[in-house]
Amino acid sequence: MKAFDLDALVGAVQRNCDVADARHATELTLCIYLLQMRELYRWEQGLPLGASLRHRDVGDWLDRREALWDRLAGESYTTLPIGDECLDPFDAAGVNQRLLHRGWVYGAGRLASGRPVFLLARLHRAEQREGLQVLVAARELARGLAAPPGALSGRTVLLRREALLRWLWEMFEAWSPKHGAGPFSEALAACGHVGGDVTAALERLADEQLETLWLHELGEHRAGEQLGPGWAELRMATGSDRHIEPRLRALRDHLADCLVTLPALRERASAASLHLWFANLDGVRLEMFPRLQSAYAAWRAGDGGHALDAAIGAGRAHWQRLGERAIALHRQVGANGRDALAQLLSDAVASC
Repeated sequence: MKAFDLDALVGAVQRNCDVADARHATELTLCIYLLQMRELYRWEQGLPLGASLRHRDVGDWLDRREALWDRLAGESYTTLPIGDECLDPFDAAGVNQRLLHRGWVYGAGRLASGRPVFLLARLHRAEQREGLQVLVAARELARGLAAPPGALSGRTVLLRREALLRWLWEMFEAWSPKHGAGPFSEALAACGHVGGDVTAALERLADEQLETLWLHELGEHRAGEQLGPGWAELRMATGSDRHIEPRLRALRDHLADCLVTLPALRERASAASLHLWFANLDGVRLEMFPRLQSAYAAWRAGDGGHALDAAIGAGRAHWQRLGERAIALHRQVGANGRDALAQLLSDAVASC
């Protein structure tokens, strides 16, 4: 029997990450691309979160990485060598059956855009919660440009603490103390940050946010159960539409958070997690749920959370109804009804 070769597995997973990036990196906006590349550079070089970067070194690395992508752009994803077996790189469940007892965890899936994401990491812990398998990754050995901190696949939730901590550091860099008070500064303060080195506060915030990520993925699972198979059909048909996909993603995110995440954070009085949740309420999500922003302001002003609780309850019913209307419209008009679906999701009645 062939021995388990970790280096060979790491190499295969990293190659698949590079192939995915070669195929899909150009889909990103320039701003997102540069931010993700900077974060990937820090990870690959093993640099501390706050390490200053030399522009020439980063520029040379960018040239080498883009040359690698040019060579890999037409390549297929490779199978994963585990002992005597070669496994499908998208068979995360099968791979983890062979890795978890060894102390490693594997992740494979697709973003809403269809872009594949792969991961190999040291396993921090594995547990069963609410009927779902929860896998928490620690140090990451192979990863790509996209690094979502949490993901739901079937009945398995994968949480990535290292990716989460890097994401929080990026938020800190974008905020910086000069921007003054706001949800992110409140989240840091709730974790003991009063100025100076922010590392300890970010570590505590990461631990808080791991639980929030778990709650959100549980909410995603329950939202999927409530919306039924028609939702998956709808997402599959519209995943590449830049007008529809972000609004459908925001709709399900809001339903998930109104079902599980926000009620749980309110019940637990998790101030840091609530502040951080609102620090990330922006873009289409904020546009579609303006009532939450005013409810958050009322909570900060000392209303005891009454406006928040009312907004969460209203949102739970609203997003369920809107999701059902979107599914029904898609089933009625199919691929020819994209304009009607975009109109439904953009109308004033679509917001809450």
